[in-house]
Order: sequence, then structure tokens, then C-alpha cells
Amino acid sequence: MMFWPAVTLLGFLVLTGLVIVMGASSTARYEREKSAASASRAAQPAPAAEPVAAAATA
Repeated sequence: MMFWPAVTLLGFLVLTGLVIVMGASSTARYEREKSAASASRAAQPAPAAEPVAAAATA
């Protein structure tokens, strides 16, 4: 009599755990890529600024 409610609850808990694990790994990957991009951007020299007059005539 309590079999299907128990199966439903167990399935809900398993799927909720799966969503949490997938979200955590996705967030960790995003943070790694973000920090790697900012580190590589900081390592590159800044582009030289164009004079204002040259930008206006282009």
C-alpha cells in the first residue's frame, strides 16, 4: 500500500540530487573558464589607443 508513494519520493529525491550535482559541476566549470579568461586577459598587453582625430576621420 505504501509502495508507490515511497517509490515516488525516492525518485524525486534521486532526481533532485542529480539536478544539484549537475548544477554544481556546471557552475564550477563556468567559474574555471571565467577565471582562466580573466587571467589570460590580464596577461595580454592593452591595445594602443588611437588618437581621437584619427578615429573621427576613419
